[in-house]
Amino acid sequence: MKRAHIFAGVSLFSMLAAASGASAADKYVVGVSNTLIGNGWREEMICSIKAEAEASGLVSKVIVANRNGGPSEQIADIRNLISAGANAIIINPSDRDALNPVIKQAVDKGIVVVAVDQAVSAPEAYVLTNDQVAYAKVGAKWLFDKLGGKGNVVEMRGIDGVPADADRHQGFTEVLKDYPDIKVVSVFSGWALNKTAQETKDLLASGKPIDGVWTSGIDSTVVDAYKTAQKPFVPVVGADNNGFIGQLIDLKSQGLSGAAVSNPPAVGGAGLGLALDVLQKKEHPHVVKITPVVWDNSDAGLVKLKAAYNPKLDPFYSVAIDVKPYTQYNMDQILACKGP
Repeated sequence: MKRAHIFAGVSLFSMLAAASGASAADKYVVGVSNTLIGNGWREEMICSIKAEAEASGLVSKVIVANRNGGPSEQIADIRNLISAGANAIIINPSDRDALNPVIKQAVDKGIVVVAVDQAVSAPEAYVLTNDQVAYAKVGAKWLFDKLGGKGNVVEMRGIDGVPADADRHQGFTEVLKDYPDIKVVSVFSGWALNKTAQETKDLLASGKPIDGVWTSGIDSTVVDAYKTAQKPFVPVVGADNNGFIGQLIDLKSQGLSGAAVSNPPAVGGAGLGLALDVLQKKEHPHVVKITPVVWDNSDAGLVKLKAAYNPKLDPFYSVAIDVKPYTQYNMDQILACKGP
């Protein structure tokens, strides 16, 4: 699926040429550090890294450190990846600043470190992310305008303290300043299905009026909670997750109004593509941000949503499977989720 229009924030570099004939000695070891499991978005992120490693022909091994944890666990994992001989380490950081010393330790050993999805402040690291402040801004503005500038809105946040949640909350509150008649209740979903379902159930049972819900990418679970409670739908903003897009299409006739904001987990594979370029002495900026767009299920928007929906994808996978020009794998490779 080609969706280059959602990646307008990425500068057009030449694509990485695969070295299909490279010997094992010429190939690289890649480490991956992720601290949130049981999350479809993160699973697709890791699959994109494996797929890019396979498609590039330049990687001999992908070592994945994958567990639930915070900065201390991630620091230990990154140290283990350094000891394992990684030439590049792709991290989805659990903290903006706490990882800086271990990132410097890695870079001082000649390892290329790329933070994806969320930013770090370490000057030695490369950062390739969706613009998370803009992600919140475009979704919040759509919702507030949909409500005519007044009403009670739930801000369904992610994990307290992590960079993406902080950036999204910043964007949300910046837009909120222009809508004084919007009242907000904030809750944390942990980007977890069970917690999100319970938080939504509790809000619906409280009897408090809810006119709209902004979610930090945990969208279809909120819609499912409304269906289970047999409550009338309110406008919902989420990410471009396959299941949510399907709901926006199928439940429009039942009163669901909503919008999906692009947030490609393929930033993982793109981060590896960038790292491989750097290892081959190609120049890249240290910070690359992808510009998000919003698709709603208005009559005009349905055309785009129907084109994007893919029955082959997991409901919790994003429909954005690539980030050109940094990725070169195909749909079959990301679905296989197999790397060297």
